[in-house]
Amino acid sequence: MTEDQTPKSSNGLYLGFIFILLIGISALAYAWSTQRTKLNQCKNENAQLTNDMAGMEEMLGGYINVGDLSKDLKKDFRNMLDNYDKLIEMDASKADSLNKQKDRINTLLQKVESGKLTYRELVKVRKENETLRGIMRSYVRTIDSLNTLNIKIGSELVETSAKLSSTSNERDEYRKAAETSQQQVKKGSKLQAYNIQSTALRLKLNNIPEPTDKARNAVQIRSSFTLSENVLANAGKKIVYMRIVGPNGQTIQTKANYIFETESGSISYSERKEIDYQNEAIDLTIYYSIKGEDLSKGAYKVSLYCDGYLIGTDSFSLK
Repeated sequence: MTEDQTPKSSNGLYLGFIFILLIGISALAYAWSTQRTKLNQCKNENAQLTNDMAGMEEMLGGYINVGDLSKDLKKDFRNMLDNYDKLIEMDASKADSLNKQKDRINTLLQKVESGKLTYRELVKVRKENETLRGIMRSYVRTIDSLNTLNIKIGSELVETSAKLSSTSNERDEYRKAAETSQQQVKKGSKLQAYNIQSTALRLKLNNIPEPTDKARNAVQIRSSFTLSENVLANAGKKIVYMRIVGPNGQTIQTKANYIFETESGSISYSERKEIDYQNEAIDLTIYYSIKGEDLSKGAYKVSLYCDGYLIGTDSFSLK
């Protein structure tokens, strides 16, 4: 072997060793990068699992197991549905917003009843349940205020009853007003008519009307009454309808299109009167003019309506 060949052989070995070393370093770097990526993924998954476990612990607080949680959520939702039905019955003006809450509850209840929710989904359902209960509490506070007002009115009625006159007629009259007012409290905003006095009228020679019980002399029918005080009713323009039913069971009226709506459906009326109601008791009189009609002998029934409700009745007879 010559001197020139020895250095070349040594250089080749060095180059081969360096090449192998570089390959090893690259492999180690790739393996380290891969393991680091997997380690980061594990950390992220562990953090997610930790959050899930925290949510699970929060969800399961106060419950023995998921079955109990599901059972209690169903019970809460059903109770809220019952309460919303009662709220709608108490205040029909809020029916649209209350029914929207009921739709949300029914949707969540169906999800819980399906039994397909994961722990995480149950946590969200429980949070929505708490939100809905908060909304419910606001309505309950409103109802409590209404009940407090009703109790106050009831107390005033009892106090009024204690001051009744000793005479039999006055006592009966006040008792009727108290009973009517008690019904008013139960019905909330429904008005009531009391002290109703209905009669036929004839004209004297000086054209002054006076009561009569003779059918042939009657030219008008008059009904006087007091519309009750009600702080719960809506103030403003109202129409009071008077319906007079003759001995033959037919409504006495001058126009066939005198029809209005009540809680029992459409019925005919004889006359009406528009008033400005400001939640205070008001004395009213409605007249029905008999235009060329011949009234029959017998019993007549007078019915008064307001806001679609029957608020009072009376009767009189003609010979």
